[in-house]
Amino acid sequence: MKLHRKLAKLARRETYRRGWRRAQRSVFRLPLGPVLAGLDQNRLAEIQKRYAGEKYADVDQWLRVNRERVQDLKLHRSPPQRVLDLGCGGGFFLFILKRFGHSVLGLDLDESSLFKELLEVFRVPRTVFRIQPFESLPNLHQQFDWITAFSIGFDRYRATNSRWGPGEWDFLLRDLQRRLAPGGKIYLTLNPLPNGDYLTSELRDFFSKRGADIERERIFFTNGVHKQLARSTSGDA
Repeated sequence: MKLHRKLAKLARRETYRRGWRRAQRSVFRLPLGPVLAGLDQNRLAEIQKRYAGEKYADVDQWLRVNRERVQDLKLHRSPPQRVLDLGCGGGFFLFILKRFGHSVLGLDLDESSLFKELLEVFRVPRTVFRIQPFESLPNLHQQFDWITAFSIGFDRYRATNSRWGPGEWDFLLRDLQRRLAPGGKIYLTLNPLPNGDYLTSELRDFFSKRGADIERERIFFTNGVHKQLARSTSGDA
């Protein structure tokens, strides 16, 4: 019974937070018309026609999805920020941010011709790189106010379909912390595990101890990674 009450309380908290985000989106609207102004609509339509049937060819849908991401992070009503997006895909999220004066950079593989063409249309810069366990990101020659990654796929060992554990995540977070400007934030969203959960109890404890605000798939370091980890990071540099 005690466990049931705790789970019910957690569910109500998540329900409240999600409802509050929806309410804020309706108050602080982000119409897509001005965002799309000046975009090469003819080329965009040609790309969508040529790649019809592919998941990310529905540009309108993915712009709406990423509009909500921008709204939820309040980046459409913040001063210019430097944003690095890991696994940027076609650049939908960064394209919207550019329209609000943010400086953006994507990081991803160069395996999708659709993504490459969308990035060109959106004029979103991308560094080509595969994120691997226990391997540092390339030198990006700047620090960032935000590092984001949505629906993460790089945390999977595809041969076994297993996920990263605390060791792999510890290495990546140390690396990301070095790339954050003072007061910078890290925002991650995970894909579900086979059982429908997003985190094992071990990983939930790991992220929590490093200062993350955890809500289902959302892992949010609102002021970088826990200061204890940041101190050890500076010693490794």
